[in-house]
Amino acid sequence: MTNKGNLGILVGGGPAPGLNGVIAAVTIEARRRGIKVYGIYDGYKWLVQGDEEELMEQVQELEIKDVSRIHFDGGSMLRTSRTNPAKTENGVENAVKNLQKLGIKYMVTIGGDDTAYGASVVAKGAKGEIKFAHVPKTIDNDLPLPNELPTFGYNTARHYGAGLIKNLMEDAKTTQRWYIGVAMGRHAGHLALGIGKSAGSTLTIIPEEFEKEGYIDIEDVLDVFESSIIKRRAMGTPHGVLVIAEGVAERFSPEQLQSIPGVIVEYDNYGHLRLAEVELGKILMQKIKERFNARNDKQTMVEINIGYVLRCADPIPYDQEYTRDLGYNAVEYLMSDKKEYQRNAMVCVDKGRFHPLYFEDMINPETKKTEVRYVDIESDYYKVATKYMVRLEKRDFDDNALLTRMAEIAQMSKQEFIDRYKHVAIA
Repeated sequence: MTNKGNLGILVGGGPAPGLNGVIAAVTIEARRRGIKVYGIYDGYKWLVQGDEEELMEQVQELEIKDVSRIHFDGGSMLRTSRTNPAKTENGVENAVKNLQKLGIKYMVTIGGDDTAYGASVVAKGAKGEIKFAHVPKTIDNDLPLPNELPTFGYNTARHYGAGLIKNLMEDAKTTQRWYIGVAMGRHAGHLALGIGKSAGSTLTIIPEEFEKEGYIDIEDVLDVFESSIIKRRAMGTPHGVLVIAEGVAERFSPEQLQSIPGVIVEYDNYGHLRLAEVELGKILMQKIKERFNARNDKQTMVEINIGYVLRCADPIPYDQEYTRDLGYNAVEYLMSDKKEYQRNAMVCVDKGRFHPLYFEDMINPETKKTEVRYVDIESDYYKVATKYMVRLEKRDFDDNALLTRMAEIAQMSKQEFIDRYKHVAIA
């Protein structure tokens, strides 16, 4: 294809291991084809503003020598932001104008569903003058890629997350206490479940195990956790580790969140609850301790949010290789003369083959987001995960010795214990 312009790259949303790998792969392949590459700092932040002088300070022309070894590194050399072009006054118009001033005809955006939506509205505003390829990224692994393909960064986050939970499990055993490890996953529990299942945590709680529609009652989450602690104790072990997806808090009602002392309910530019302000681990720890204290039964517990530790980890070889495929194919798609490749698309590589996923097919026009890939709790994958947790099961009510011990710890009769916790017992 005849070179008709320059290529731009930006990163949006939260960090994920492998971002630099995509930036490197795109830059190297574009430069090999004689195309000038501009790295745009901080996502859409500077593009949507009308200050041309400021924009030029936030754009870097990229050469192969600038990126040839960055695929080993976590973080993003171009940084990132959550700026929403559609929510900024004249944002889309300014973004198109600024890209055109840079001579950009091809654009690679790297991010999750919000960044993809931003790309789609800017692409629409450009009226076909700028072609977009979006590389899907999220450690949450919740984008609907075909054949259960992982999003890049997920495998690295799971790898290091499982290592952290392993260390907490040993600490819990050594100090005879419980730990709560909060993992990322705004909508879906893939990362929490992958970490918990890999490490063999005592218990993993994800949003999908509760009713699909409506709010989750925090008391139900506490019942799952408390009954697990009680059962574990009844089995002779007073320690353990809970891994829980932060997205459980996203499903609490605003009224319930606001009723909790110290919780700040705030939303970002895309309308998402700022989960970092909710501090799910602290809420659960405080409320579980209150339950045990009411029985004059002290429960030692520590909470830790492992999510932010994982986002900028150096990518493992899987993601180093995966991002090279994604970056190369983003450029290949943008440069293609094929008639069917002239639309804006998300880059997908399945079984070693490139498959474009077109914006109009991926993004729901009403929600302005891609569909979410949830954990299938009817799958064998989830079933196996639960079989290696310590959580209350319906068959436990038929084990008289175990039931007796659990009821004694809860300071209830056996029937009271059954009536109190049967709603969270799994098959």
